[in-house]
Amino acid sequence: MGVIKLENVEKWFGEVQVIRGVDLTIKEGEFIIFVGPSGCGKSTLLRMIAGLEETSRGQIFIGDKNVTAQPPAKRGLAMVFQSYALYPHMNVRDNMGFGLKTAGQPREKIERMVNEAAHALRLEEYLERRPKDLSGGQRQRVAIGRAIVRDPIAFLFDEPLSNLDAALRVEMRYEIAKLSQTLKSTMIYVTHDQVEAMTLADRIVVLQDGIIEQIGSPKELYDKPANLFVAQFIGSPKMNIINCTASDKAITLSGGHSFDIKGKPTVTKLGARPEAITISQVDKGHITGVVDVIEYLGADTYLIINCDELGQITLRTNGETSLTPKTKVGLSFAKDKLHFFDVNGKSV
Repeated sequence: MGVIKLENVEKWFGEVQVIRGVDLTIKEGEFIIFVGPSGCGKSTLLRMIAGLEETSRGQIFIGDKNVTAQPPAKRGLAMVFQSYALYPHMNVRDNMGFGLKTAGQPREKIERMVNEAAHALRLEEYLERRPKDLSGGQRQRVAIGRAIVRDPIAFLFDEPLSNLDAALRVEMRYEIAKLSQTLKSTMIYVTHDQVEAMTLADRIVVLQDGIIEQIGSPKELYDKPANLFVAQFIGSPKMNIINCTASDKAITLSGGHSFDIKGKPTVTKLGARPEAITISQVDKGHITGVVDVIEYLGADTYLIINCDELGQITLRTNGETSLTPKTKVGLSFAKDKLHFFDVNGKSV
């Protein structure tokens, strides 16, 4: 079974604790992604599941078996690293089948498994080539193929696309998404790139300082962030955050701008995604500001507006905007798409 369960898992390096009591159940066939800033513990947690890092406290189960003290070879997992780690003197066929060969598998089985993996990854025409004759994306596909032929309980990916250029990353995201649909295997994927997380995951685990801040589908994390950290980490450009006060009748922003929205007295910050703000006439907006920077991206344009005491606010509009820097504009908020947070950063 591809179910993986972590119970109160902790990791210490000497006196430094990097994983702090993580509880997590990964369902069979689920594509789950660990995201968070550098140093949050996401790669360490993945390596603990793989058995490459010792678990200081807690337990790890794969299926109904406690594997906490088991070495990596006994866990039935396959890992794809950031580095391709291919043997340069071997061709693609031999690189993909090497693990099965060292395990003493018969030649017929190795050939069949390699051919099936090559077909799934569209590598048939490259089987006789050596790594030096392949592109970065093709080498990463070979590394993934080497994992596939082992027929593991689950696949572990540790930032596999970070060495690729932008075009290849898009191509490989597609390859991994299709692979997940084809194999229907449990996959755990680590990345610092939230675009990869949002486009690939069934569920995302957001980590900070070794603690799980929130677990949910990409839509759940985007629409209903549990706290200020998740709200600003998920979404690009990130959510606009404005200091405010609240009553049971209105929300009042810094500078005295008010909304007739019923609020809770515990609210101290308002959050608005860039698409939840629109340009309006100066005298008809909720607030006013001056266009500072225009970032044209083709179909979309990001406007960075200087709103004095409210700070800089970023909004998303279409690529055909005629606005120019230093233009004074009004900004209107979509009231049904606003988020509110208390003094501790928790969603209210």
